[in-house]
Amino acid sequence: MQGLVKDLSAFLGPSQILSLPEEMLAYANDATHYFKSRIPDAVVLPHTTEEVSKVMKYAFAKEIPVTPRGAGSGLAGGCTPVHGGIVMDLKRLNKILEIDKSNMTAIVEAGVVLKRFQDILEKRQLFYPPDPQSASVCTIGGNVATRAGGPRGVKYGTTGNYVTGMEVVLPDGSVITPGGKFVKQSVGYDITHLMTGSEGTLGVITAVNLRILPLPEANRTVVVVCETLEQAAEIVAEIIARGAVPAMIEFLIKLAITIMNQYFFPPLPTDGEGYLFMYFDGTEAQVEYEAKLVSDICHDMKAKEVRLIEDQKVAETYWIARANVYPLIQTIFERGNAEDITVPRNKLPDLVRAVQAIAAAEGVMIGLAGHAGDGNMHPSILFPQVTSEAEAKAKIAIDKLIRAGLDLGGTISGEHGIGIHKAEYLSWELGQTQIELMKRIKYAFDPKGIMNPGKIWMEDGDGNA
Repeated sequence: MQGLVKDLSAFLGPSQILSLPEEMLAYANDATHYFKSRIPDAVVLPHTTEEVSKVMKYAFAKEIPVTPRGAGSGLAGGCTPVHGGIVMDLKRLNKILEIDKSNMTAIVEAGVVLKRFQDILEKRQLFYPPDPQSASVCTIGGNVATRAGGPRGVKYGTTGNYVTGMEVVLPDGSVITPGGKFVKQSVGYDITHLMTGSEGTLGVITAVNLRILPLPEANRTVVVVCETLEQAAEIVAEIIARGAVPAMIEFLIKLAITIMNQYFFPPLPTDGEGYLFMYFDGTEAQVEYEAKLVSDICHDMKAKEVRLIEDQKVAETYWIARANVYPLIQTIFERGNAEDITVPRNKLPDLVRAVQAIAAAEGVMIGLAGHAGDGNMHPSILFPQVTSEAEAKAKIAIDKLIRAGLDLGGTISGEHGIGIHKAEYLSWELGQTQIELMKRIKYAFDPKGIMNPGKIWMEDGDGNA
C-alpha cells in the first residue's frame, strides 16, 4: 500500500491521497453498507481532469482497479470497491463552469452537489428538474452515472433526458468529449448516453453538459387520503389515463405518515391506509386547472379526503419530510432494504396487491413508497431486528417482488442502477444475449477490466458482477 501511495504522490499533493484505515473506512461502501463492504487500498481526491487522467494512466499501466465515487449516497452498491484498489472521490471537481441562459444549457463538473446547482439556477429563474431524494448531498456526476430519477420524473423525465454532452476520462487516461451544448445530434453511436447510466464501468465522468428550463411561475400541493393502498394505486392509474400530468405523484403508506407527522405541522390524518402527495407546476392558470381536474378525479374515485395545501411553507415542510422518509424509517427499524421496481403505470394496482400478498405469505414487513406517477415504487423490507432467519425470509420476499415486477412488464431498477445489489437479477430482465453484448462493450472501453470491476452483471466465482 505504501508503494501505491508513493507512486500516487508523484502527481497528487498530500491532501489528495488518503491511506490510513480510519480515513478509508468511509469509502468501503455506499448507503448499502449491510450488503457488501471493502476498504480500498487508497483514496484519491483529484481537483482537475488532468489529475484524473494521470491517475487513470498509472492505474491502467499497473492494472489497479479504480472505483469512481460521488457522494456515496447510492442504494445499489455501485461505488463499493469490491476488488479494492483506488477509490476516486470526485467531490473536489465542484465548479459550475457555465450557465448559458441564452442557450438554456449549463456545464458543471462531476462533483457539483445537485441541490447547490438547483439553488443557483433558481435565483436566475431557471430550473433543472431531476430530483433524487438525496439531492442535498448527491453529486451530478453520480446522478449521470446511474441515470438518477426522483419524484419529478412523471412530468419531466430523469437525468438522462437532460444530458447533452460530457467530458470523460477513459481507463487508459485519454480524454473524450462526446456531445456538446447542442440539444440534438445525429453523428454515429451515441457515446454520451452510453456513458449515462454506465455506473463508472466505462470511464470517469469529469464534467457534464446539461439542458435547463425556465423556472415554473406557480405551484400547488395536494394531499389525498385513501381508504386502501389499492385505491391509492387505482387513483394514480386513473389520473394518468385521463391525461393529467402533475409534476409529482408520490405514494406513501400510513406508517410513513405517522413518522412524518412528528416533523411537520399541521399533522396529516392517519385514518387512511394509502396517501398521495401531488405537486403541480406551470402557469397560474395551468396549475389551477390541473389541481382541480385531479381533485375531481380523486373525489370521483371516492378518496377519503382531498386536501389542497394553501400555505406554501407548510407544503415545503411536507415535501422535505417526504424526501426524508427513508432515513426517518431507518431510525425506527434496525435495517431497511429498498428495492427499485418500476412497472407500467396502469399495472400499479397489480403491483401493490402483489406486494401485500408477498408480505403476508413470507411473514415479512414491507414498507411501500415511491414515485407512483411514473410507476417507480420502492418496496422496502423492514427489519425490526436483523437475524439469519429474518434475512432468509427477506431474500425469498425480494426474489418474489422482483419477479412480480417483471411479470407485470416492469424493470428491476427505475433509478438506483444495478451495482452489486441487483446484479443477480440482471439476467432475469435482459437475458444472456444482452449481457454478453454489454460485456463486449465494456471490453472495448476497458480491456484490462480496471474500471469499477464487480458491478452490473454476475461475475464468475463470487456471485458479483
